[in-house]
Amino acid sequence: MLPRLPALVIALIAFAPLAVRSATPVPAPTIFIAGDSTAANKPKLDLPERGWGQLLPEFVIPPAKVDNRAMHGRSTKSFIDEKRWEKLLSSVHPGDWVIIQFGHNDEKIDKAAVGAPARGAYRDNLLRFILEVREKNANPILATSVARRKWDEAGVKLVDTHGDYPVVVREIAAAEKVPLLELNQLTTRMEEEAGVEDSKKLHLWFAPGEHPGLPKGLQDDTHFSEFGARRVAALAAAEIRRLKLPLAAWITAPDAAPEPASAKNTAPARGPKRRG
Repeated sequence: MLPRLPALVIALIAFAPLAVRSATPVPAPTIFIAGDSTAANKPKLDLPERGWGQLLPEFVIPPAKVDNRAMHGRSTKSFIDEKRWEKLLSSVHPGDWVIIQFGHNDEKIDKAAVGAPARGAYRDNLLRFILEVREKNANPILATSVARRKWDEAGVKLVDTHGDYPVVVREIAAAEKVPLLELNQLTTRMEEEAGVEDSKKLHLWFAPGEHPGLPKGLQDDTHFSEFGARRVAALAAAEIRRLKLPLAAWITAPDAAPEPASAKNTAPARGPKRRG
């Protein structure tokens, strides 16, 4: 007769498969971005414009990666109508993350292709995005719209241009328990701390002939320079870490970034103007 094994040995043998499974590394996630031109990749690298999503990979630890599907001029409505959301969703796997930031073009109610009232289609579309990401066993993240550089007459405070759109995002995030990147508050503070003149460096202000790709010059207070996009990407990365999301394990710590208020409370060169 074979000798009986001690009870401790039997227990170790029984639980060995569980120990192996628990030691299996978690697959690196993909971070998808659904949004508009403020986040989108800009393929013409000889021009100065960049989207914050284009710079976000600088703060992501490989093999995790960013798949930026944000697109110029899109709203929640047109992103759906053009099947961009459908294509993004088909690429999402369990454990992935989807950052959703719209609003700039949804606000254009007079344009039928993109307009989506804040408390109507915009709200409904965001709820749909959340539901469908979760159905894929992935993780939605909402982000409030980044601020536009529009100063009051005194040059002290930014003028809010987004109305109810960030409010609706905050309400949905709270009701649906979705992580919220408070980019609206943080970029407003970023602009105001820079001041009227230095905040131009965050955007696209060029005198005629100053940039070889912009012979007529440009004044654009919505879209970002590489400097500005990197600053916003750093704010997004800092928010992910502040929220202590599991995704934070794949995010490097940017330089110290301020907390949003919601967290604490729980003679210029002339050129053509452009607004997005």
